[in-house]
Amino acid sequence: MENHNKNPHDEIIIENKELSIWEALIPVFALIIMLFYNVFFAFGDDALSGSNQFIMLCGAAVAMIVGFANKVSYKKMMDEVSENVKSTTGAILILLMVGSLAGTWLISGIIPTMIYYGLKILNPTIFLAACVVICSIISIATGSSWTTSATVGIALIGIGDTLGISLGMTAGAVLSGAYFGDKMSPLSDTTNLAPAMAGADLFDHIKYMSLTTVPTITIALIIFTILGFTIDTTGTPDVSLQLAAMDTAFNITPLLFIVPILVVILIVKKTPPLVALFAGTLLGGIAAIIAQPDIVAKVGGAESLSFNSAYKGIMNAMTVDIAVETSSKELNDLFTAGGMSGMLGTIWLIICAMVFGGVMDAIGALARISAALLSVAKSVFGLFASTVASCLALNVTASDQYLAIVVPGKMFSKAYKDKGLAPENLSRTLEDSGTVTSVLVPWNTCGAYQSGVLGVSVSDYFVYAIFNWLSPIMTLIFAALSIKIKQLVED
Repeated sequence: MENHNKNPHDEIIIENKELSIWEALIPVFALIIMLFYNVFFAFGDDALSGSNQFIMLCGAAVAMIVGFANKVSYKKMMDEVSENVKSTTGAILILLMVGSLAGTWLISGIIPTMIYYGLKILNPTIFLAACVVICSIISIATGSSWTTSATVGIALIGIGDTLGISLGMTAGAVLSGAYFGDKMSPLSDTTNLAPAMAGADLFDHIKYMSLTTVPTITIALIIFTILGFTIDTTGTPDVSLQLAAMDTAFNITPLLFIVPILVVILIVKKTPPLVALFAGTLLGGIAAIIAQPDIVAKVGGAESLSFNSAYKGIMNAMTVDIAVETSSKELNDLFTAGGMSGMLGTIWLIICAMVFGGVMDAIGALARISAALLSVAKSVFGLFASTVASCLALNVTASDQYLAIVVPGKMFSKAYKDKGLAPENLSRTLEDSGTVTSVLVPWNTCGAYQSGVLGVSVSDYFVYAIFNWLSPIMTLIFAALSIKIKQLVED
């Protein structure tokens, strides 16, 4: 977070000696049961549209009842909720800026240019490895594994099928790349959610996460390259229609890479995330006016570019849903952006999670759970393993990757601090085990979505989704060998 924002790890751990471990766990069990019913029997894939958020508030209500029974005042609980929500100010502002940046980078042609050059690297022998690279590029550019698989992923599945490559192999390569990009992209909601829950800085989180993520994707690429040389392929992949569609709709030029390069330089120079993203948004808007004047005018509701239509076009891209149509139907879903409004669902989830976490903290439940976890997980490895197990369990029971980040994130943050571990350890572990494994569970929203979109069952692509199942193993290896375990530095 920004330095002027209160860090959740600076808060005093609230003890409540009257609260037993079983009483502390009542709200957690109640929350999991309610979420399980809400996802499995009521709303399914639509649970994140609002009902899961309300269930978080119901969990907070259960925690309040436990608090009242243990002589904790309503005011004390609300004060802690207020502090909790306040601590996420930086994360919420960053999410809003991420939404606006995605919009200007779409209408400027930056994202389409990344996709265009990604598709040009296809080759039959290295097709599977190329799928990983292409989907990584697109997912980093868009911040969405779902959008990547639903657009380019579908096209790659079709190409792989015509080449005689197993659908499971192609789907595994697509998902490995899509989730690597989603995990490492500052535009991704889960990449913003994990550090928000752990109390870490966004770019510190991404940098620290690369320590486990880069080796994992490298191993996946090596395996897919070997597979590419051992299987027989027939024909040549044809993406000429998609390339032509992008060429017609956008002015594709390598010069557009100047904007993301400048943003990367700002990040390397340790510019605060909010400033770097704001600069990237403005640079994207300027690039859009220069490189794609017709698109800017159309998004602004005019036939030709004028000061007013340029202003409206850029503002629309930053704030609301926009879409750029091409002649390729499968690409049209890729060229949409939600602006700031598209981030409100994630912000809503963060606020409701902070209400639950704040009440749990106020009644002393988090301190009690943290103490119990530390007594069981006496080693650093034990704490990492407990986090991984909790994320996997929530992906299976609550069936949602967001909840597999939110609940363990709030539950374990105190335990990591007590062990003297920096919050990046927790945020990285949440992503290594919560974000990427969701697609391996058939009834999880991610598993159900991806298998439905790609037309390949989870059982068929499971073993080939190498990056996804290897990530939690890699984070445990790093913990077991004490590799790059960042310690907490007190101000």
